[in-house]
Amino acid sequence: MLAPSYATPREKFTYFVFAVYCALVFLFLVGPILVIMPLSFSSEPWFTYPLPGLSLRWYADFFTDDRWRIALQNSAIIAVCSTVVATGLGTLAALGLSRGNVPWAGLIMPILISPMIVPIVIVAVAMFFGFASVGLNNTYFGLIMAHAMLGTPFVVITVTATLTGFDRSLTRAAASLGASPWTSFRTVTLPLIAPGVISGALFAFVTSWDEVVVALFLASPDQRTLPRQMFSGIREQISPTITAAATMLVVFAAVLMTTLELLRRRSERLRGTMVA
Repeated sequence: MLAPSYATPREKFTYFVFAVYCALVFLFLVGPILVIMPLSFSSEPWFTYPLPGLSLRWYADFFTDDRWRIALQNSAIIAVCSTVVATGLGTLAALGLSRGNVPWAGLIMPILISPMIVPIVIVAVAMFFGFASVGLNNTYFGLIMAHAMLGTPFVVITVTATLTGFDRSLTRAAASLGASPWTSFRTVTLPLIAPGVISGALFAFVTSWDEVVVALFLASPDQRTLPRQMFSGIREQISPTITAAATMLVVFAAVLMTTLELLRRRSERLRGTMVA
């Protein structure tokens, strides 16, 4: 992005320095990732530069090896199911808390977002003992519920932020025209808060997709997720297949972040339309 055309020379110089600084910080953060990605195309099973040759064998191994294929399948199923649960619960919680007459709202909100504040190891240990008491350890349902608990705070925060600029008179107008509460929500509220809901769902999906600590505590060997398989591969047998998996995860995360940015801009446009 360039500085606005109406900016003074000093403002343009300041903007340029700030942009260079942000670019350097970005390169510092993504540098280790950029170093790893070329190794996934190495033709030999060792990590050296320069590359001895180029090959897609590690990507083929990722999709053909049963361990990686099952781990990818488990991650996809668990992430999708937990995202659906987290999105539903988080959206309902945000809608309820956005009303001004909710008692103890100031206490409820910190409790809802506590899973993203408390260290993940503490959360995993608590889930381990809590789920063990009801027989949910080493089950898909328990792992889905655990990941949903981790993703719900992100949905609550994003939907609550979207509801900040929501005009409640729209729902009252719909009710005055005979719309039921469900019809009003489906045709008025949901389309306007959809960018926030989708953003929260994407955050919940990424949280579940990348989660490894809770999976180490709650999942059985048959429920090994992709991050847990990568963690085990680093400990047991280092293979360039890990770099192929990491590269695909990075590309996938970049696509999701781009989608989130587009949704954020759409939400701002909708909010500006509502204000106007």
